Amino acid sequence: MNIHHHLENLPQSARGAVVAIGNFDGVHRGHQAVIAQARAQADALGVSLGVMTFEPHPRAFFAPNTPPFRLTPLAAKARALAALGVDHLYAVAFDRAFAAISAHDFVAKVLGEKLGAVCVVVGDDFQFGRGREGDILFLQREAPGFGIRLSRVVPVTAESGPIASRRIRELLTLGELDAAADLLGRAWEMEGPVVHGDKLGRTIGYPTANIDLGDMLRPKIGIYAVEVLIEGEDTWRGGVASLGYRPTVGGRDLRFEVHLFDFTGDIYGCTLRVRPIKYQRPEIALDGLDALKRKIAEDEVEARVALRAQAKIDSKVDENGTINNKSSARTVRPQGGR
Repeated sequence: MNIHHHLENLPQSARGAVVAIGNFDGVHRGHQAVIAQARAQADALGVSLGVMTFEPHPRAFFAPNTPPFRLTPLAAKARALAALGVDHLYAVAFDRAFAAISAHDFVAKVLGEKLGAVCVVVGDDFQFGRGREGDILFLQREAPGFGIRLSRVVPVTAESGPIASRRIRELLTLGELDAAADLLGRAWEMEGPVVHGDKLGRTIGYPTANIDLGDMLRPKIGIYAVEVLIEGEDTWRGGVASLGYRPTVGGRDLRFEVHLFDFTGDIYGCTLRVRPIKYQRPEIALDGLDALKRKIAEDEVEARVALRAQAKIDSKVDENGTINNKSSARTVRPQGGR
């Protein structure tokens, strides 16, 4: 997949595509339906498939003091979209100038002149242009005049209700990992670079990687069994992670720390992808470092049990009779026949 950060002077190969448009935060099952419909349109027209998304997320632009909420930073979003067969990702800079573009100019100049889009695919709730003046009805009226077809995608629902990024965020802040994974169509991941911390863990035999999550959502505070992929490796490792304020040692800032099982090595600066598998317990204050060490040991035992159980699920024979024992490929089969 080719990633384009600017729409000026796009190569000819990146023009004339079917373009799905949206924030696509999470690339959840609803987003996947949009991409699937766009893929079908592209195949029918014999053109490439493109996705337009916005960086930063418009919500962060309009409300910069909003707490971190991203489900998928650009790198994670790009991986998910590439896996769906997208040929071109247009990661448009959402800044003051872009926010001021009128709905008419968005269709005429962005979709028409710069992208040369032959068809756009959007959900029914899509809004665009200065002050969100454009919507699906506006596209229906305006797009054909610029030789652009329009394809609408009806909302996708799960047994629990509509599939939306907002709902997935709510589930993760409640520690409902399986419910969130059902709406996503796969396990959720956190990721970020390893930064220097207090290095307290190594003094009690449990060194941890302190991960900077940037603008990613913080899920429910507490202890998690996790799978971890270190940048440059292709094997997921087991571990136990803590998201919290570290009350036992007088911590004040929220940190995300991961202890990797059976691992030694210098990974400062490396990006880690962390897949929470099970929420084990809330954060609690303990009586000193000895008590903390004992509790971490208990957490490790519970996490290893949870990861072994998950590995058994992952290694079951799938519907095609193929053995899948790669936890890194763990997905949740969507409900409703998708």
